[in-house]
Amino acid sequence: MATIWQRKPAPGLLLHSDRGSQYASFEYPSLLDQHGIRCSMSRKDNCWDNAVMERFFLNLKMERV
Repeated sequence: MATIWQRKPAPGLLLHSDRGSQYASFEYPSLLDQHGIRCSMSRKDNCWDNAVMERFFLNLKMERV
């Protein structure tokens, strides 16, 4: 919540997460919606949804080091 106030993201920001209980709760998507942030979640029981993004960020981290 503090990050939303500090960074003031532009409306339409897409935030992707897994289906952890804190992200799948009713309150979390409602909070994002109040601030114009679109919520994206991986599909239930499908671990491959995050694989491409995790690989992208791994490559990004390795190139920056």
